[in-house]
Amino acid sequence: MTPEAESSDEQVHPYSGLSPDVVIDAVEAAGFRCDGRQLALNSYENRVYQVGIEDARPVVVKFYRPGRWSDAAILEEHDFALELTEAEIPVVAPLDTGSGTLMEYQEYRYAVFPSCGGRWPELGTKEDRKIVGRFLGRIHLVGEHGSFKHRLHIDPERLGDMSREWLLDQGWLPSHLEEAYESLTASLMEAVYVRFDAAGDYRELRIHGDCHPGNILWTGSGAHFVDLDDCVTGPAVQDLWMLLSGENDEMRLQLADILEGYEAFSRLDPRELWLMEALRTLRIIHYSAWLARRWEDPAFPRAFPWFGENRYWEDHVLALREQASIMQEPPLQP
Repeated sequence: MTPEAESSDEQVHPYSGLSPDVVIDAVEAAGFRCDGRQLALNSYENRVYQVGIEDARPVVVKFYRPGRWSDAAILEEHDFALELTEAEIPVVAPLDTGSGTLMEYQEYRYAVFPSCGGRWPELGTKEDRKIVGRFLGRIHLVGEHGSFKHRLHIDPERLGDMSREWLLDQGWLPSHLEEAYESLTASLMEAVYVRFDAAGDYRELRIHGDCHPGNILWTGSGAHFVDLDDCVTGPAVQDLWMLLSGENDEMRLQLADILEGYEAFSRLDPRELWLMEALRTLRIIHYSAWLARRWEDPAFPRAFPWFGENRYWEDHVLALREQASIMQEPPLQP
């Protein structure tokens, strides 16, 4: 595990000192006059609040999880977002308050963003999918004209091998499922590496990294992208596959529509389609390890009370078995 990746050695309660008063004081230290209103937004890895500002629109302040990213890695996230906005791509970028985009108050590093409303997209029409595809194509067009030096890479070993090994070493699996999980995930990781080999020498570039519908907000003027906290270097298809859902025929149609918009600005190497289910497999394995690594943060037991119960792990192993079957099929074709 790299120093900038998730760490199980961080303090037990990383946000124990982040009181409502500290949130307000931090925003005012950045040069804003708060009106006392604040609303916790849906975020667990970091803490994110909408804060009311006197005689102005609210702002959104993000407090970065202590110990997760270096300052240099956070600034690369900010620089990428600003680079995208300069290209007139609708990405919510941090505000430069006069002291830069990354600030510190007490022990917390934070950034302030404009408040942008909207709803999660349903992506239920061809035109909606083409719109999102066009924006992703433009993001990747910018992303390939530069590189990250401090952000992570999409790495099967980190996401898959190290996650499964940590869960097993830490004893998170119920005893009656340990052997099945160990054998199943070992087989799945072999299939993941086969698919990465089949994709060959694919293009790597700066990408959003966590481009699911919850990180896209839709307004009357179209889509805008939020939360570049997980931006990484990786294959373009990482930003496409999480937008697909349903049965194969449905996903095939969705992918074709997204690519129709995407390829007006960028190009997806067809070999990357080999990576789609491999990346899904890595996400499934890594998600459970992420929850386990964060379990000592009180926000996680409150938000995910079902995690750690035998039923969760039984369903998890079942999902992995289904994924193992899918991994035997040819890659999805638009």
